[in-house]
Amino acid sequence: MLDNNLKSALKGYLQNLKTPVELALAADQSEKGLELKALVDDIASLSDLIVVTQNATASRVPSMQVRSQAKGTVMTFAGVPMGHEFTSLVLALLHSGGHTIKEEAAVLEQIAALPGTLNFEIYVSLSCQTCPEVVQALNLLAAVNPNITTTMIDGAVFPQEVADRNIMAVPTVYLNGEQFSQGAISLGNILNKVDASAATRQAEALAKKDNFDVLVVGGGPAGSAAAIYAARKGLNTGVVAERFGGQVADTVGIENFISVKETEGPKLVANLEAHVRHYEVDIMHSQKAVKLSQNELFELELANGAVLKAKTVILSTGARWREMNVPGEKEYRGRGVAYCPHCDGPLFKGKRVAVIGGGNSGIEAAIDLAGIVEHVTVLEFDSKLRADAVLVKKAQSMGNIDIILNAQSTEVLGDGSKVTGINYTDRVTGKAKHVALAGIFVQIGLVPNTEWLRGTLELTNRGEIIVDSHGQTSMKGVFAAGDATNTPFKQIIIAMGSGATASLGAFDYLIRNS
Repeated sequence: MLDNNLKSALKGYLQNLKTPVELALAADQSEKGLELKALVDDIASLSDLIVVTQNATASRVPSMQVRSQAKGTVMTFAGVPMGHEFTSLVLALLHSGGHTIKEEAAVLEQIAALPGTLNFEIYVSLSCQTCPEVVQALNLLAAVNPNITTTMIDGAVFPQEVADRNIMAVPTVYLNGEQFSQGAISLGNILNKVDASAATRQAEALAKKDNFDVLVVGGGPAGSAAAIYAARKGLNTGVVAERFGGQVADTVGIENFISVKETEGPKLVANLEAHVRHYEVDIMHSQKAVKLSQNELFELELANGAVLKAKTVILSTGARWREMNVPGEKEYRGRGVAYCPHCDGPLFKGKRVAVIGGGNSGIEAAIDLAGIVEHVTVLEFDSKLRADAVLVKKAQSMGNIDIILNAQSTEVLGDGSKVTGINYTDRVTGKAKHVALAGIFVQIGLVPNTEWLRGTLELTNRGEIIVDSHGQTSMKGVFAAGDATNTPFKQIIIAMGSGATASLGAFDYLIRNS
């Protein structure tokens, strides 16, 4: 199951085990069952501390439970945890075997003190690059608190279960049988939802922090670069982020980051955070900014009520996928309306879908989906495609992609539980038309996360923060960088450069106004 290189690497990791780990296997003679058995046998051959048993009472087959004999903790993998989820399996083995969990002591204490029995089920696809973040966060809860159990479920292996629960987007999390979350969610936000007093405690702790020289809002490429440049100047630097990495964490392949031939979003995000942590930067995870004001210092109010103070602020709040803003879109989001073809595409295997948008993102999505689904219809508002010629040529060469130009999407239709089609208007003839389908992937650009700054800073009519050559906004001492600004090109490397510019601009401001 595992090649020699992977076995060698895994054997090195498993040398960190301190206590026995039990793999309780439930496998049948199906293809996936045999794959899982082979995987378990390979893992067991690499460490004397791993014991294989048979789980005759498993509710899902094929599956395996990773059990800590010392702590009594249980994490279950239903399906074969390869692809993006292999790392989740490795971490589950290490944490079950007594390897030190790399998390703040206060967070581990909070997890250990969670009351009651919590049973999490996480539906994933192995091509979803966002899913491991959620699986690993929940598995960390289970590794610390024996009253918490987790089950990773590969939707492709258990399609009937996915259909019964009407799951059409991953990751989808259930807690004690009720839907808990859908899409990316950080460890901090999970704890905020299950621990009723978490927000109050966080607000109290944040209120005690010293004033910052530079306070960065956002933890994507721009915010990371800004924090690093500020810290290297010896400034007291803080980072407030809902989710470190931002949109980059949801990016699959990155091939235009200069000096790195190719990488993946989650890997780049991990490297960014490690680089920021190399300096004395105060990273405040899972915190949402809601208001910016100025008194003697700048004051940043957070959703939990805490107020942070700083001499300068750098806004790098990034952007999110733009929505169609048509009837039915919000109602069927996660039930056929999707924004990540890599994550959710496998859930539509053998079905008919549409892609909204004819730019690079839209045509790339259509090409990727065409290898999974029965048919793809691309609806483009303009009279021409804006994607690169090589992508258009590839899409046109595929037999199951139709491209419709001058198509104005007007309504998402469904049966109350899932999408059944989309209506659009032919902008040339004015005729209303309908396409029957099971899924709609929206790929029509980005919208900046700046709604909370309206009336505070000067924004463009698209909501972008207007900055000068030093990254300074209309409020002196407040700077901005990345996709949230009016920088014309939204690229990772450009965001990093603008983050560095904003940080140097903030440093110059402090020198001149101290």
